[in-house]
Amino acid sequence: MPNQWTGKGNPYTRAEVRERLQTTLNCQKAIIAAGAGTGISAKFIEKGGADLIIIYNSGRFRMSGHGSTAGLMAYGDANAVAMEIGEFEVLPVVEEIPVICGVHGSDPRRRMWHHLLKVKDMGFSGVNNFPTHCIVDGHFRQVLEETGMGFDKEVEMVRLASKMDLFSIVYVATPDEARQMAEVGADAIIAHVGTTIGGSIGVTDASCSMDEAVERTQAIIDAGKAINPDIFFLAHGGPINTPDDVRIVLDRTNVQGFVGASSLERMGVEASLTELTRKFKSLTL
Repeated sequence: MPNQWTGKGNPYTRAEVRERLQTTLNCQKAIIAAGAGTGISAKFIEKGGADLIIIYNSGRFRMSGHGSTAGLMAYGDANAVAMEIGEFEVLPVVEEIPVICGVHGSDPRRRMWHHLLKVKDMGFSGVNNFPTHCIVDGHFRQVLEETGMGFDKEVEMVRLASKMDLFSIVYVATPDEARQMAEVGADAIIAHVGTTIGGSIGVTDASCSMDEAVERTQAIIDAGKAINPDIFFLAHGGPINTPDDVRIVLDRTNVQGFVGASSLERMGVEASLTELTRKFKSLTL
C-alpha cells in the first residue's frame, strides 16, 4: 500500500496503519507483529510477512544473549536504545511495513511530547509502551506508582501520541489498564500474560496456564471493547509461544492476532543456528 512518502515504506499515518491491519483481518488472516532487535531480524521478519515491526530496547539485550527482562532494568537508556536501533539498523532496511518505536513513557528525564516528535521525525509509524510497568507487580510496583513512575505515565504518553497522529499498540496486563488505554485512544491493545517461556534464556515456568491466559486475554478484550469497539486486540507472552499456541488463543477468544518478540526473533535464531551448525559439524573428511 503506497503512502505519501517516496522510497522506503515508512512512515505511515495512523489511519494508514489501521487500514493495513483491517485489510489483514478482511482477508481472514491473523495480525502478526514482531519485535526486532537487529536489522537482519527486521529484514527477514518482513520477508516472512509480518504486519508490523516493533523496536524494543529489550531486543538488543535479547539478541546479545540476555533475557528480555534486561530491558526493564537500569542497564541503559531505553528510549535512546530504541531510537538508535531504529535509525541505524531497522528503518534503513525495512522496505514496506510500518515500524513501531518502543517508548519508555515513565522516563522522568524526557519531555514526552518532545521525544514523540523525534520518534515521528525519525520515520516511525507509531509507538509501543515498552519498557512497561504493567508487568511489574508487588511492592516494587507500588513504589513506582507512588513516586511518579507508574503506568499512568505510559497512558499519558499514548494520549500524546494519539494527538500527534501516531498509531499506538500498547501492552496491558489487566482489564483496568485496557480501559485506561482505550480511553486515551490506543489503536491496538496487547494482552500481556507474562514473560515468554522457553528457549535458552526464557523462563521455564509460565506465569499462568493456557486456560488462565485465555481467560485473562478475553477479560482484557472485553474491557477495552466496552470503551472502543474499534480497537485491535492481540495476544502475547506466557504460554502463548508457538503458532499452535496462538491457534488455541485465536479459537478461544476474540483476539485478532499475536505479538512475538522472543518467540519469533530469539527462538528463531536459536533453533536455526543450532541446527545449521550441527549440519556443518556432521561433515566428515
